[in-house]
Amino acid sequence: MTGRLETRADRLARLKAGAFDLLVAGGGIVGAGIARDAAMRGLKVAIVDERDIAFGTSSRSSRLLHGGLRYLAQGRIGLVREASVEKQVVQRIAPNVACPLPFVFPTYKTEPWPLWKLSVGVRIYDLLCGGRNFGRSGSFGPARTLELAPGLRAEGLTGSVRYFDGLTNDARLVTDTLRSAANAGAVVMNYCGLVGAERVSEAWRCRLSDGVSGTDHEVEARGVANAAGPWAPLLSPEVTLRCTKGVHLVVDAARLPVKEAVVMAEGPRILFVIPWGERVIVGTTDTDYEGPLDDIRVDEADESYILGVTNACFPDVKLTAADIRGAWAGVRPLVADSNGNPSDISRSHKITSPRPGWWDVTGGKLTTYRLMAEQTVDRVFQFLGRPRAACRTAGVTLLDASETQFSGILPPPVSREAVQHFCRREWALHLDDVMMRRSSWHYYQSDPARVAADAARWMAEELGWDEDTAAREMERYNAAAGIRQKDTGVHA
Repeated sequence: MTGRLETRADRLARLKAGAFDLLVAGGGIVGAGIARDAAMRGLKVAIVDERDIAFGTSSRSSRLLHGGLRYLAQGRIGLVREASVEKQVVQRIAPNVACPLPFVFPTYKTEPWPLWKLSVGVRIYDLLCGGRNFGRSGSFGPARTLELAPGLRAEGLTGSVRYFDGLTNDARLVTDTLRSAANAGAVVMNYCGLVGAERVSEAWRCRLSDGVSGTDHEVEARGVANAAGPWAPLLSPEVTLRCTKGVHLVVDAARLPVKEAVVMAEGPRILFVIPWGERVIVGTTDTDYEGPLDDIRVDEADESYILGVTNACFPDVKLTAADIRGAWAGVRPLVADSNGNPSDISRSHKITSPRPGWWDVTGGKLTTYRLMAEQTVDRVFQFLGRPRAACRTAGVTLLDASETQFSGILPPPVSREAVQHFCRREWALHLDDVMMRRSSWHYYQSDPARVAADAARWMAEELGWDEDTAAREMERYNAAAGIRQKDTGVHA
């Protein structure tokens, strides 16, 4: 980017000045995808979020791009096909935050995942990728399985299958998608929420509340896309969701040294061990959740469950709560279905228009966000009565390589330059924005408290904080971390 950097005041002025073709509510991955697609097709677009971008589900996932092998076992062929194609698209348009990842799925005599069935399944899985998966699937005997995943429980082991999906950085994917949207002309406003909307003549009169200045503003938009994830029912009473909670733990790779991802079966449920540089991500849980959306906690039961499954699969590791270096918890905003266990609920998406010029975009998964956005923007064009511009999001990279210095699957090195970049070009306003979402330093660094102190000092220099403000930011960061940690010092 060249020229003067656009400030928050500049963006707020643009927001207040114009009548938009589309206002997107929700700064997660789906909203980001919609904003990018609409802007690239020439629509005048703004995207707002009451909280930070990627605050909710989109920074608390398993960080996987996957078709969903277990969905294939459930017979959801269409969903697997969609996601299998889209994971390759994401890897193509966002190579800095997406890479192939092999998965080893061990099989045992007494478990409901027989080797023969999985062997057939992974070959079908490759075919659903159009024969162009990230790697060729295969089947192996017990000896080769233990070579691929040292430390696995050998008792009863019948072999394994190995298949390929992708690894990403969910919050970075959101941020880069929004930067791409902004490069195409979209106005991006975090900490500015949609608090009311009224249909007036041929447009929506939208009331926005700016959490920074404390002021309200009115904006006119021909259409509104409600992509607020678990908060979507607050904007549209027609939306009904079934939210399920997912928890992930982070441990040192030295304690659980896997080079490839490992699938851990616990009855019909599966969990993952995912290599992440010097760390390993372990999870996830899948339980119904009805608590506060801004206060989703990792509790002892979550930790005990994940550690128990992991220790059963890797009996010599003997992980304890003391090994947990980091943790996060989020909710999946699934299309409502009261039947079945949480793991059985479909991850398909739904786009509805309960009122003229209003679209509720719900369900889905990280992997299929671009397709959800394309289908939504197609409907926007139909409503606007304009010739549908071609969608180009599957063929155009999010950012030029020169713009991705601080964006990758692994966190960037801790530096003043990185913090300056997050503040100047990625809308970071608070310390937790930087530590938890822009960088993942909170989850990755050995001493996040020290890193947070350095980051706060650099943000103070960049944003003009006085000592009191810097102290409040440290308190805010500690509170945000406390949402997903115990008082025993586990860093969420």
